[in-house]
Amino acid sequence: AMSAALVGYSSSEEEQEQEQEAGSRGGGAQGPPGASAGRPRLPVPAGLPGDPDPEEAVSDDSSRHGGRVRGFPHERGNWATHVYLPYIAQEEFLELLELLVSHARTFVPSLAAMEEFHLSLSQCVVLRYHWIEPFVRSLRERLAAFHRFFCVADQVKVYTNQNKTRTFIGLEVSAGHFQLLELVSEVDGVLEEFDLPTFYKDPSFHISLAWCVGDLAGRLEGQCLRELQDIVDGFEESEFLLRIQWEQIRCKSGNKYFSFPLR
Repeated sequence: AMSAALVGYSSSEEEQEQEQEAGSRGGGAQGPPGASAGRPRLPVPAGLPGDPDPEEAVSDDSSRHGGRVRGFPHERGNWATHVYLPYIAQEEFLELLELLVSHARTFVPSLAAMEEFHLSLSQCVVLRYHWIEPFVRSLRERLAAFHRFFCVADQVKVYTNQNKTRTFIGLEVSAGHFQLLELVSEVDGVLEEFDLPTFYKDPSFHISLAWCVGDLAGRLEGQCLRELQDIVDGFEESEFLLRIQWEQIRCKSGNKYFSFPLR
């Protein structure tokens, strides 16, 4: 089964923080740079919204998040950070999702639908708290010149994460790939400034729709995948529905969200 770049998802914000993005051509978990237990806490920078220490409330109890295992060790002061394009699902999209998931469950009953949707422009990386502000500032500068653009996400595809602990069904982008690569190139530039892992070299841009625990790609590929594609192709106005105009880029770091509007 071909695996491709994807991000961990789950049912709540806190759990999302615990996922490590994975993919076929990317590096694995990156150790947090400069983290040491004995180091004194840095003062919280002023002007950052939200709770200063959300990461201290995070538990590593895997029974709380479907048996999934965190891809990097949780340490105080480390913030799981992810750059992506948010997709706001319309009613018709949710109808299509329901058709796809209910059909796919005849092959893999444990499949769960996503509760939110996005297209990743970075892996999930670890930022020290005091790096968040300069990281976001650098992103803002590099992304300021980008205009809104369309892409088409209409190709059903099966993904597994890097250590094969989860399987996903996603809609892969069939048009708009070039603009997405341009965005990734700028995001990669910011990641490099902070010595963080860049995105996969040959990414499969996609919006994940559903996931399950374990490597069940074999059951979803072939017949199931062909039937799911038929559902997408036959869905009323699917061409219109799956032609997406991106209006903003978002960065999530811990429990904080930063938005970068496209022009």
